[in-house]
Amino acid sequence: MKRLSMAICVLVLFLAVTIQAQTTSKSIEEELIKLENQWSDAMVKMDLAFLDRHVSDEYVEWSPYGSSMTKADLIASLKSGDLKVLSMAVDDIKARVYADTAVVTGRTILKEMFKGMESSGRYRWTDIWVKMAGRWQCVAAHASQVAPE
Repeated sequence: MKRLSMAICVLVLFLAVTIQAQTTSKSIEEELIKLENQWSDAMVKMDLAFLDRHVSDEYVEWSPYGSSMTKADLIASLKSGDLKVLSMAVDDIKARVYADTAVVTGRTILKEMFKGMESSGRYRWTDIWVKMAGRWQCVAAHASQVAPE
């Protein structure tokens, strides 16, 4: 009888830990999706404080055209007015969490001006986030332009 009671206790404990882990993972995914939406808003509103806090100093972004941009490049282009994001709508966001690292994918419909020329379109993207110093920071990004649907 003691063995059965012990086995039931272990099973209940195992199920509780599993449910807690799933709930925690789900809340982290929701946090990352929220950060992606906030990033989109920050680009339109030129919220440099958000970018400074959530974009890693080691950040590198690869554009659909093969060029790269660092965090410093991104912030400088926004400050100078070279880059003006007129609208940025993100959807179809999915987050996959691996301990303190996450891969987030999604779709963006973007309208922007870069050095006076319109640069708009639909993109599929991947962002890599790492939890550092107690907060999620994006360390890398890549976007590919897709045909209009």
